Amino acid sequence: MSSPDPLRRHAGPPEPGAIRPFHLPPVVSHSRGDGLRVLSLTRPEIPLASGCIVLDAGETTAPADRGGLAVLAGDILTGGTESRNAAELAEALERLGVSLRVSTGWDATTMSFTTLADRLDDTLEVVAEVLESAVFPEAEVERVRRQRLAAIRQRRMDPGQLASDELNRTLFSPEHPYHRGLSGETESVEAIQRSEVVSFAHRRYRPDRAGFILVGDLAAEQVQEAAERHLERWTGQVDTLPEISEEKLPEARPVVLVHRPGAVQSEIRIGQVGPARSLEGEAELDVGNAVLGGSFTSRLNLNLREKHGFTYGVRSGFARRRHSGLFSIGTAVQTEVTMAALQEAFFEFRRYLAHGPDADEVRQARDYLAGVFPLRMETAPQLAARMAELHIFGLPLEYHHGYRERIRAVTTESIHRVLGSILDPERCAVVIAGDADELQAPLEALGLGEVEVRSGDGATAGVSS
Repeated sequence: MSSPDPLRRHAGPPEPGAIRPFHLPPVVSHSRGDGLRVLSLTRPEIPLASGCIVLDAGETTAPADRGGLAVLAGDILTGGTESRNAAELAEALERLGVSLRVSTGWDATTMSFTTLADRLDDTLEVVAEVLESAVFPEAEVERVRRQRLAAIRQRRMDPGQLASDELNRTLFSPEHPYHRGLSGETESVEAIQRSEVVSFAHRRYRPDRAGFILVGDLAAEQVQEAAERHLERWTGQVDTLPEISEEKLPEARPVVLVHRPGAVQSEIRIGQVGPARSLEGEAELDVGNAVLGGSFTSRLNLNLREKHGFTYGVRSGFARRRHSGLFSIGTAVQTEVTMAALQEAFFEFRRYLAHGPDADEVRQARDYLAGVFPLRMETAPQLAARMAELHIFGLPLEYHHGYRERIRAVTTESIHRVLGSILDPERCAVVIAGDADELQAPLEALGLGEVEVRSGDGATAGVSS
């Protein structure tokens, strides 16, 4: 008699094992008298020091008629100092083996670096030189301006980015920073003068409300001492700006069709203004979105991709910022199935909010999010980036330490309650970038709302009811 085949012993996949424990050292916070906040995390097993300077200089601090100013200034920040030009500065960093990267988002401008622990002092000397004496040369301003303008033109040519940008323009009023693109628009970027870049840096690149973050084989006292020693000459206060108003949901659903003549595909966006970044209800949003459209096995993906074959993939997500956030569902489909895909997306969205997820969906999403969380905290640069979030969004120092416990405490009832209090499918905007000649009549027939047709450059082409 033949022996049993070991491959046939189990009819299904193996059960997942227990989630491994994850230990994170405490985050230590210290505030200087000038407003600079110092955050440190000691990792003795890492022979590197990764850090960042977080400046209260996000794009929301740029003047309304100078959209893109913060991004432009950040891109030019390492373009030269009073002592060294851009090439000499790059050479000094290369000798240290350091990459100094500057990135600007809506809420902050961040200078990030990673260096060997024994080269930290030399690295911080260069960082301090940039903060204290960046000169923003005219040639660098023009070079980066050309890059920004080319990127804006390219973005308008990409149907997915075009649809996402139009969703923001639809949901946020013209006076709100989120109405414009993060990098500004062609007119505003072309109008920016070097003097305005210098003035912005003088007003916003200050220790007041800034954060100095360091992760590595350094005690908290050593990090504080390094901040005192290297950043003592960096002084000044940032301007106080008016509070940004929170946008409200529209009374009537906006329906926008962005005309792309001859397009064989449509980019669909369904969205609404969402909550700002905070601890309250965040775990429910993370788990609930994973079930709805934030994972490959989500309801939206199983419907639109697996069941109907409309798309290669569909995603939903929350963009949570310091001010109003954004919830959106997005996918790309062939023109001929655009209306069917839109209807199925709304079907799943409405059904989900009406009845909530089931227990198995929640368990799988909880286990996945809790299981992959340590992968976001493996390296020193990852840890520094996560600590920057604490400073930017005013989160508690223990935020990451308790993340997995908060995720695993989520229930079907808590998801249903939190998402139901935030999302409203009947007031969500609909934006489709595609061929209006093919799509306008069937879109109107769905009765979702008055259809506004815009050209690909953002102008209004017409309105139909």
